[in-house]
Amino acid sequence: MGFAEKRGSYWRARYKTAPGKHLTVVDEQGKTIKFATKGEAQRSASEAENKYRRGDWRDPALGQETFGEYASRWYADQDLAASTMQNYKRHIEEHLLPDFEDHALVGILRSDVDRWEKKERALYAASSVKTWRSTFHLIFEDAIDEGLITSNPATRRRGRGKRAGRSRDRGPEKVVTDPLGILLTAERAALLSGRDDEFVAVVLKGYTGMRWGEVVGLETEFVRAGSVRVEWQLYELDSGEMVRCPPKDDSYRTLDSMDWLSALVANHVARTKPTPCPCHGRTYVFRGQGVARTGGHQGAKLVDVARRAEVSTGTVSNVLNHPDRVAEATRIRVERAVNDLGFVRGGVVAEHAAHWRRNGFGTWLFTPAVSGWYPKKAPQEARPVPLLGEPWPGVPVRGRGAGNRADACWLPIAKGLTPHGLRHTHRTVMEDLGTEKVLMDQRMGHIDGSVSARYAHVTSGMRKRLMAGMTEQWEAALDSRLAMCPTSSVRVLRDLLHVRRQARGLE
Repeated sequence: MGFAEKRGSYWRARYKTAPGKHLTVVDEQGKTIKFATKGEAQRSASEAENKYRRGDWRDPALGQETFGEYASRWYADQDLAASTMQNYKRHIEEHLLPDFEDHALVGILRSDVDRWEKKERALYAASSVKTWRSTFHLIFEDAIDEGLITSNPATRRRGRGKRAGRSRDRGPEKVVTDPLGILLTAERAALLSGRDDEFVAVVLKGYTGMRWGEVVGLETEFVRAGSVRVEWQLYELDSGEMVRCPPKDDSYRTLDSMDWLSALVANHVARTKPTPCPCHGRTYVFRGQGVARTGGHQGAKLVDVARRAEVSTGTVSNVLNHPDRVAEATRIRVERAVNDLGFVRGGVVAEHAAHWRRNGFGTWLFTPAVSGWYPKKAPQEARPVPLLGEPWPGVPVRGRGAGNRADACWLPIAKGLTPHGLRHTHRTVMEDLGTEKVLMDQRMGHIDGSVSARYAHVTSGMRKRLMAGMTEQWEAALDSRLAMCPTSSVRVLRDLLHVRRQARGLE
């Protein structure tokens, strides 16, 4: 039975936990509660002892565990996907521990969390801070379940202490493009990389809505006639390791593919003849670029010279090694291209990496393609992509003094568009075509948990109408591109334009 004990000018409450062992009732900070009367102390002691007997009691000392200690223990207990574990680790180490590592769990107040969030919002995007606070909230919820604390200081209270309206957390508008924008972006990305892989990948992403990791992790066995199966993705960890894991939210799905898109991907596989990668032993549709394709390349490539001179790379090689085998007019044209581009024989040769890197693709290929600008990278400031104007739409100039040798630059296609923005674009295109929601959700890998969604099913008619609509848009994009210039330096697009001209009776 709990009892009250006189301590000078106050009473304290004592209760039994084991033979010969008594504890004192304390507050959440672990400090002894000083009662003014014996009766108050007696009632509190009895209540604490009853809780102990019912199993609802918690050791007051546990509440003094620091956030840093508990967060480390909490993280070690998680067994989640590698990508999720990486994100939690980053949130905790970079944004939570610097402010709360040495704070006792019970000593962290809602006002402390609100001040932390205000400080973070002054430095980072609101959406990022919201994600970090959600991790904070999750950690505290588990601490409550363990009986370490009684309330969650990271719980967000609606409309308290904030300006009215939703504009406070509004993020930047998501940029999307149209079918012609997809085509032009794909062409520019291929021009920047010096190969056709990027053209095929951008078009595939724009017309299927696949996530970036799903495109990188697309294995050849899942490319089928009339469809692409999303079974795996490759997720890049901070360490650089590419982890093969299921698609996000287990969104396994089969994506219908138009005949022209299936042929585009199948021809790409036949042309590149991919082999198993050394890291996973799997054969992937797409390869990465070498180091020289990610912003560090300091000179023109053989393919740049070929495009400038409008000849094959084999002809350029003959001019360099066996000039007597090449017609004089062709040789002069190639030599002029060599001088214009500053091509140095025996320069950097980049081997293809096993997989794309998000930064290499997004920063140095996709962003310059859609914006016409290379990003800032010390010691260089952001700068327009320097081009030789012919053949259209221009040949990127590389190496020292590239800006001085250039005579043109690209206008933006959709400034601010990201690789993920192509996924938004695909959804927008489907909306524009009047596609049924159940089919859109299936292609995007989304789940509609509403009751009405249980009674909606995808039909062959829906799928055929969508395939026909996207084919019509693709052909219209090719026609628009033909009107700009009847050919292209990108081989795969050049072939597509040739077929399109024949289909329209233009040759």
